[in-house]
Amino acid sequence: MILKPNGELIASDVEFAEGIISQSRGLMFRKGITEKYALVFIMATPRSVSVHMLFVFFPIDVIFLDPDKKILATTTLKPWIGLARSPKRTKYIIEMHEGSIEHYNLHPGENIRIERS
Repeated sequence: MILKPNGELIASDVEFAEGIISQSRGLMFRKGITEKYALVFIMATPRSVSVHMLFVFFPIDVIFLDPDKKILATTTLKPWIGLARSPKRTKYIIEMHEGSIEHYNLHPGENIRIERS
């Protein structure tokens, strides 16, 4: 699950992408995701990465986190044509339902808690 520092639940249906195959595939070819879904990419080492929307059929919110799970940047990407580059030293990327950033008032500098069930 993914929580704000105050304990507010952001996502309860969380999938982790840790290997090269799951990270390359991401959300490609899916028909959609639920409002409480999040795909968390865990980079082997903190680095700058790109997120693309090729073969993703719906808009998403993307959150870039540092090794301490502090938000570095947020963005919303459009289907097929969206592209974002992370700030340096990104360790985690969270892809969520479009509107999540605004709904939960997520902003750079805020910490997120990621817990495995």
